[in-house]
Amino acid sequence: MNTIKTIKQEKAAIVAILALFLFIPLEHSLSLSFAGSIISFIIIFAVIIYCALSVAHHAEILAHKFGEPYGTLILTSSAVLVEIIIITIMMLSSANPELARDTIYSAVILDINGLLGIAAIIGGIKHGEQKYNIDSTNSYISMIIVAIGIAMVLPDFLPDSSLPTFEIFTIIIFVFLYVVFTRVQLKEHSYFFEFDYDKLQPVTIDPKPNNKNNNKAHNISGLYHAMTLIFYIIIIGVLAELLSVFMAENLKSLGLSVAIGAFIVALISASPELITAINAAVNNRMQTVVNIAVGASLATVLLTVPAILIVSKFLQIPINLGITAEQGLMLGLTMIVSIVNFNDGETNALEGFIHLILFVVFCYLLFV
Repeated sequence: MNTIKTIKQEKAAIVAILALFLFIPLEHSLSLSFAGSIISFIIIFAVIIYCALSVAHHAEILAHKFGEPYGTLILTSSAVLVEIIIITIMMLSSANPELARDTIYSAVILDINGLLGIAAIIGGIKHGEQKYNIDSTNSYISMIIVAIGIAMVLPDFLPDSSLPTFEIFTIIIFVFLYVVFTRVQLKEHSYFFEFDYDKLQPVTIDPKPNNKNNNKAHNISGLYHAMTLIFYIIIIGVLAELLSVFMAENLKSLGLSVAIGAFIVALISASPELITAINAAVNNRMQTVVNIAVGASLATVLLTVPAILIVSKFLQIPINLGITAEQGLMLGLTMIVSIVNFNDGETNALEGFIHLILFVVFCYLLFV
């Protein structure tokens, strides 16, 4: 009975499996037709987003079980893993060496300007100024600037002959940076990424509130939710392979830039984070929003860059991570605005609006 109930709760998995059985046999014939390719793309994209929402659901449950900053780390790592899988699949199906670069760039802009901007506007309208731990943003932003500078700016100033060696160096240094930062985040300075929400408003005294919360967290099956989360990530990867076929055909037929495809990849991977961040902003938990938005940007650069470099070397796929002048300007504006806005430990609707404007400009440039 419990097994049947569990299966019914995972409706996204059922829908995804049905979609695979439907589209895999018809992939070739549907891709030959423009209408069939468009409809297939829309359906598969919707199914992937549905599965991504389930990823967010199980990540949130694990976050409740393990607490912060472990919960946010689980969510952002899951999203980045989805992104790496999709990028790898699309790299295999296309010959575009800038795909990974454009996806990482899109993900950073989407997380900091789109996700954080929308969440800050919604939270600001409902709660006014929302507080968070300023140490977290200082740590995240400084690491993002260093990581982007090493992986995506410095290659433009190096001779082509030294790039293979530099890529190996980048893999080693990024793994080291991620390990050190994760340890600091979870051990020595975990309080940088936490905020005492009890200071914001009086708390109603419950005779045994901690026991109730601890019992609920203790009763959560971490193994079940972790395995289910991994299952959804695998399903998303398989669906992404189908999506890449139809997306390539549609972009070619419509004469659109491949950068739009990179943005779609970033949007898929960020969808679980977006839902979680908006819920956190509505509930006046801006620290969670900051950890998700800025933390996801850092995880995207520190994890995706070495993973993609390893894949490109192993499979002999050409890759170019050096950003364009336009991308450099947008990333520079994003970092400058972030430094100014994140200097007081509070967000408001105006700051969210400024970030959202940068995201709108980014979307406009995709079609120029």
